[in-house]
Amino acid sequence: MLSGMGPHPRIVSLACSNTEIVCALGAAHLLVGVDDHSDFPPEVVARLPRLGPDLEPDVRKVAALEPDLVLATLTVPGHERVVAALEQAGLPFLAPEPLSLADVYRDIRQIAAALGLAGRGEALVADLEATIRPLPPPPGGRPSIAVLWWPTPAILPGRQSWVTDLIELAGGANPLGHEDLKSRPVPFEELAELAPEAIVISWCGVAPEKYRPQVIYDNQALRQVPAVTGRRVFPIPEGHLGRPSPRLADGYRALRAVVEAVAP
Repeated sequence: MLSGMGPHPRIVSLACSNTEIVCALGAAHLLVGVDDHSDFPPEVVARLPRLGPDLEPDVRKVAALEPDLVLATLTVPGHERVVAALEQAGLPFLAPEPLSLADVYRDIRQIAAALGLAGRGEALVADLEATIRPLPPPPGGRPSIAVLWWPTPAILPGRQSWVTDLIELAGGANPLGHEDLKSRPVPFEELAELAPEAIVISWCGVAPEKYRPQVIYDNQALRQVPAVTGRRVFPIPEGHLGRPSPRLADGYRALRAVVEAVAP
């Protein structure tokens, strides 16, 4: 536990992933406020004050809650401004910046330790490692699976992404997995040249019920892509792939189903 925190610390979370980690640790009762985007578990976040979007939280509202610890993040550009504002306000915080799946496990342990729940953190990571385990690729080789974070332009993860780890552990391959970056826009003509055998739409900030595989199927630039000709475009909620939280286990299971659909 961080110095100065009592047995029932007041925790503010400014990222969906942190909210989900705290709840998975069985510490939802310690949360006193969350960012606008935190939506899981719904029964927890429904009762909590909202403090603004993750890139522009109201730091005055955060301070007014008198938190013992603020859980921020550095996962996307712009979050560093939030951290600077927390520092200026003199608020105690943690701001994880995970890239790999191993980093996600590290951050779960760090948050658990800060809450005085190190044992629960170790148990949670052990459960995740038992679930998200390496599976053999299909006999025909690893199918290429392109995960799209955004519809237009298409944004794909690179090597510095826990999603690349998840794809590989599930038996697939990320077509940009060799590029040493977090993610980048990919023109549709380039995506066609990558010729993925499956496309996953996991559009950030879009409700899963609004995902439309037909947007991919109707894209003329992609009409000869194996994923399109084989009708293998799969929606997976961003909450299961785009957040470095325990819900990545759901994303892993969904990716394994994609691998099996390509090469049953």
